[in-house]
Amino acid sequence: MSTFPSTPRFPRWRRFWKLITATTAGGTAFVIWFEEIVAAATEFIGVIFIFIMTGVIYLFNVYVFKSALGKADDLKK
Repeated sequence: MSTFPSTPRFPRWRRFWKLITATTAGGTAFVIWFEEIVAAATEFIGVIFIFIMTGVIYLFNVYVFKSALGKADDLKK
């Protein structure tokens, strides 16, 4: 009857377990942190976009509908 020596299942990965654990845990934390930054930036950009669109609509109103106002020549006729 022969007995096999007890060897770990994956001997080549044994020296990398700390590195793998740190990388996966740190990677997950980094992704969540990055996602929060992107979400905050998106909300901030949305608020700025509201002010920009307000300015564009105001300028559109001034330049397009100003031509519909009566002029002094129209009142004399």
